[in-house]
Amino acid sequence: MRKNRRKQVFENVEVIDAGAKGKTIGKAPDGRVIFLTNTVPGDVVDVQTTKKRKAYFEGVATQFHKLSDKRVEPECQHFGVCGGCKWQDMGYEHQLYYKQKEVENNLKRIGHLELPEITPILGSKEQYFYRNKMEFSFSDSRWLTLNEIQSDIEITDKNALGFHIPGMWDKILDIKKCHLQRDPSNAIRLAARNFADANGLSFFNPRHQHGLLRTLMIRTASTGELMVLIQFYEDDVEKRELLLNHLKDTFPEITALLYVVNQKQNDTIYDQEIVCFDGRDHIFEEMEGLKFKITAKSFYQTNSEQAYELYKITRDFADLDGNELVYDLYTGTGTIAQFVAKKAKKVVGIESVPEAIEDAKANAERNQIENVNFFVGDMKNVFNKTFIQQNGIPDVIITDPPRDGMHKDVVQQILNIAPDKVVYVSCNSATQARDLALMKDVYKVAKVRPVDMFPQTHHVENVVLLKKI
Repeated sequence: MRKNRRKQVFENVEVIDAGAKGKTIGKAPDGRVIFLTNTVPGDVVDVQTTKKRKAYFEGVATQFHKLSDKRVEPECQHFGVCGGCKWQDMGYEHQLYYKQKEVENNLKRIGHLELPEITPILGSKEQYFYRNKMEFSFSDSRWLTLNEIQSDIEITDKNALGFHIPGMWDKILDIKKCHLQRDPSNAIRLAARNFADANGLSFFNPRHQHGLLRTLMIRTASTGELMVLIQFYEDDVEKRELLLNHLKDTFPEITALLYVVNQKQNDTIYDQEIVCFDGRDHIFEEMEGLKFKITAKSFYQTNSEQAYELYKITRDFADLDGNELVYDLYTGTGTIAQFVAKKAKKVVGIESVPEAIEDAKANAERNQIENVNFFVGDMKNVFNKTFIQQNGIPDVIITDPPRDGMHKDVVQQILNIAPDKVVYVSCNSATQARDLALMKDVYKVAKVRPVDMFPQTHHVENVVLLKKI
């Protein structure tokens, strides 16, 4: 071990595990954990620490003495610089192992839960090009590589269309090819970038808040339909239509060509007016014959094929016989509610986003599903005693909350009702475990099934069936 004031170097550290947030784990000579960002379990490395805490270090590997047999060659040329797909250098079977292990550890260590035998994680059939939604940012001050910085050559092309460098809100990595969304996603992004360059259309400067082009969103659907949305900062009709017409003519397969003029400091579009330039203002997803209208502001699981598998597991865990009243908490656009409706007597969905509930109602009408009702409002306020008196005591509750999990008042209301079964779908098994711990005096964990929605990343969904004791 070598010390350099605040930073230290640990030599020949064996990487022994993968932990939360995609980091890997080694041990310092004094036994403290070292969280690493650029290794794979099984590597033996020298570590330069970047942070020191009372119980752990953070660091990066500076020299590799032995490479793990779990390693694979990353597919993407941007790996290691781009903030996404951090597990591309680990074989997929090993990714699945560590995802399942994280779920088990969280349920046991955070929830202190007694678990049944956990069903093996369901891997994704597609390990690349699986996302149906991608968002890219324009910038006139792109991220420069170390070679470019050290070169004597003058850098004249500083425009970029790509992703934010991790931890740097104003620096964008110019993406040549992304392996997350299927064609024609890459072709559309490159066409927009190259046309803008060739025609002098200015790229956004987030620090100084100027420039024409701000963001590009591309949504694809399993139906083959395609949405493209350009977000402009400056309201220049001539230049805007120049780019939009180019995309329209070059990609006639675009179903919905949309734009936004957004002069706020942030680039969120949920409070902005979406303008349809050509085609429809929406696309459709389809699942078991059900059609779901997807607008620019809609939430829909970003891995369509794996979402179908997730919903099937959720429906199987609920094990409905047609006589149950089901509550679907955090229903979003009502996909799960409608997916289980044909096996339930009635489904009641609750969601806080008004636009999502409007979509849910429209989708139910389109799909001719009459045994669903949707309500909008903050879950902890809407899901109360009066609501339950008006809508009935549910036999089954399905809950799919955001990453922060359920508010403690929502958990308590579930306990007050105490339905026979609760199916808890989670994108964060740590907060899921916290919530389940609050329920373990009333419910036992009957089934657990992790689902991998996001290959090449550390993220994992988990479905738990609770049965009343």
